[in-house]
Amino acid sequence: MSTQIVEPLGPGLSRVWDVSDIVLDTHTDFQHVVVGRTTQGISLFCDDERQSTEASQLVYHEALFVPAMLLAGRMRRVLVIGSSEGVVSQLAIAGGADVVDHVDIDHVTVRACAEHLPYGYSAEELAKAERGSGPVRVHYRDGWEFLASAEADYDVVVIDLPDENFDPDAQHNRLYGEEFLRRCGDVLAPGGVVVCQAGCPTLWRNDTLRAAWDRFGEIFGTVVYFGSDEHEWAFLSGRLDSVENPVDGMVAELSRAAYRPASIDAETLRASTVPPYSIRVRAGDPQRPGA
Repeated sequence: MSTQIVEPLGPGLSRVWDVSDIVLDTHTDFQHVVVGRTTQGISLFCDDERQSTEASQLVYHEALFVPAMLLAGRMRRVLVIGSSEGVVSQLAIAGGADVVDHVDIDHVTVRACAEHLPYGYSAEELAKAERGSGPVRVHYRDGWEFLASAEADYDVVVIDLPDENFDPDAQHNRLYGEEFLRRCGDVLAPGGVVVCQAGCPTLWRNDTLRAAWDRFGEIFGTVVYFGSDEHEWAFLSGRLDSVENPVDGMVAELSRAAYRPASIDAETLRASTVPPYSIRVRAGDPQRPGA
């Protein structure tokens, strides 16, 4: 008999997951974590929200990381905040990074992912990263605190957290705010990029996308939207400087990138970097960024 997880999507709306086999069910100091088998394979849930599934995780993580990688002036040092599974760290190394600092406040969840998920870090890879004996270095610290002492030398800063929401008690929401984004901008190398998941573009649940769009527009001189055409999420990448025709540059960079994505090609980049009409019109910008 399967267990059901009811995932909240918005006021009065939810999605029900049938979990046929519970692999792990635990409460950490920060969240309730469930790893179980669904029709999408082994899946990770935090506080009843689907974080990743075996079937869709690569599409999600490529949509998060690849546009930022292509927008950045170079790919040498990457900072990842959150991302318990470790997939983004792996993509960064495949993309040419020499050093990845992976910061996550919840060591129990990171280790559980390495033990139970068939994607992301293996247990051996994580142990090596915890020792700092390879290109990936794991730091079990609060992202806010880590930035306070970080050097301004990152080419890409990735914010990969549970979904932003309007719960005043959700501690991760502060890592989506304008002050935190400015701190991320402060640790960028010249030509560096900050990227985060920006919510869902669907009309009836796009409040967080609207808020994120406004924040990025206030802070960054160049903002590129990427709405995954095979997932339900949107992502925003920002550079402090102004880049003319950024999407054209990203398309050109894709052809020579060290990492060849499985779910993004030149046509995807051009189509998926047009923000939803309601976002563009509300912002008074009738064109996509860089058009």
